[in-house]
Amino acid sequence: MADANHSRRVGDPEVVLLDAPGTRAFWALRFQEPAEKIEQAVEEVGNDPARVAQHLGKPWPYEKSGIV
Repeated sequence: MADANHSRRVGDPEVVLLDAPGTRAFWALRFQEPAEKIEQAVEEVGNDPARVAQHLGKPWPYEKSGIV
């Protein structure tokens, strides 16, 4: 049975880091948003993926990201 408090998909990074082109591209694809918008969200709410997703108006985990 899945843990109701476990909202992170296996393999998802625990923090949103945008310090390299590869990580910027990963999060842009993961959230289906431009990296600049994700960067702004991180500045406003921190680097927790669930909080960034909420700020972007996306569920977490965001299943429509195209990353399986």
